[in-house]
Amino acid sequence: MKINKEKTGQELTFSLEGRLDTVTAPELERELNAELDGAEALTLDLGKLEYISSAGLRVLLSAHKAMARKGGLKILNANEIVREVFDVTGFSDILNIA
Repeated sequence: MKINKEKTGQELTFSLEGRLDTVTAPELERELNAELDGAEALTLDLGKLEYISSAGLRVLLSAHKAMARKGGLKILNANEIVREVFDVTGFSDILNIA
């Protein structure tokens, strides 16, 4: 998986490309943990994310909880496959998916 980060002031955007699964979820978790302290808003652009597993969902839920006390977490550009995973798991009701 490829992770691109962009920080503008206190707004942080992560763009993910590839697969977010058991192998790559720890990498995303490390990257998020390193950056979230100074961020007031987090956007995850999933436009190039091909797949998400339960391990990936766990990382998103953790980020959502961390950002709930701040400006929140927004998910952008999730494709049909990823949206279906969000719908089936109930994450569509929890996350702010635009």
